[in-house]
Amino acid sequence: MPEFLKRLRALIAFAVLALVATITMLGDRPGSGGAVRDLPWWQGLVLEITAPVQKLAAAPIDAVLELWDGYMDLLDVRDSNQRLALRVAELEEESLQYREALVASGHLQRIAAMRDEFEMPMLPTEVVGLDVSPWFRSILMDRGRSHGVHAGNPVVTHEGVVGLVTAVSAHAAKTMLLLDRQSAIDGIVQRSRDRGIARGRGSGELEFEFVVRGGDVQSGDVVITSGLGGVYPKGLRIGEVVELSDPAGQLMQVATLRPAVDFGRLEQVFVMLHRGHTMELLYADDLPADRSFSEPIAAPIAAPEEAGEGEAPKPAESAESDSRPS
Repeated sequence: MPEFLKRLRALIAFAVLALVATITMLGDRPGSGGAVRDLPWWQGLVLEITAPVQKLAAAPIDAVLELWDGYMDLLDVRDSNQRLALRVAELEEESLQYREALVASGHLQRIAAMRDEFEMPMLPTEVVGLDVSPWFRSILMDRGRSHGVHAGNPVVTHEGVVGLVTAVSAHAAKTMLLLDRQSAIDGIVQRSRDRGIARGRGSGELEFEFVVRGGDVQSGDVVITSGLGGVYPKGLRIGEVVELSDPAGQLMQVATLRPAVDFGRLEQVFVMLHRGHTMELLYADDLPADRSFSEPIAAPIAAPEEAGEGEAPKPAESAESDSRPS
């Protein structure tokens, strides 16, 4: 008998629990008319006993669920931060591009005003290289012969004179800066109209040499190009006088100029697509590649078959012989 009960104890326990649950469900049914009534004493006792036990049993599960929800929220926050960081980077890049566009627009407006003032075409170019050796001061630009740039073209910015193109290739050009020791420009003082020569010192300053007698040059005067020499058009800013040397009885006096162009911040320059007669003589890159200056230009000679048979071609008579009376 005890062995039989042991075999059926699981079934008996299930039946008891089912019976208790059924009785509880029936007891929880509201009365007629939906009136609310108090629980019987034995149901209240069961509720009082089971509530703390259920709360204690659910506490670990609630903690695990809360921890899991917090972990998932952290993952969402991390993803949101990454998306926001990417968006901030995109907005910063767009803002940088807008600022660069505004700067370029300002440069273009100023150069358009210069183009109208000097009435000559100008080509915007980017500075891609800088030579700051003690002997040479030059820059490399990203425009060349295929863009219409030739040796001898002046290079300027909206601030003033930059230099002169000295060498070109198909898609690049080299410009000697105004600071170079070999650079020399004929200039005039804007206030007094005194003329002089502005030369580079190989450093960050220029020197302006002018005649002492009758000269009226003061600190703060602006020196501009005179237009003589056929290299630069008249009216471009060269620099400002910052110091005057003591002439000490000499015929020439030298003033120190601060360049109008900030050569340390050159990014975009403009090539004046114009070359004066002096530069045409100095830079003959328009000559055919198979002829040099040393080769004479021969006059055409008639072919032998064009002359009569057995006769040598006759030299042309001079205009003087034509005008001589017979």
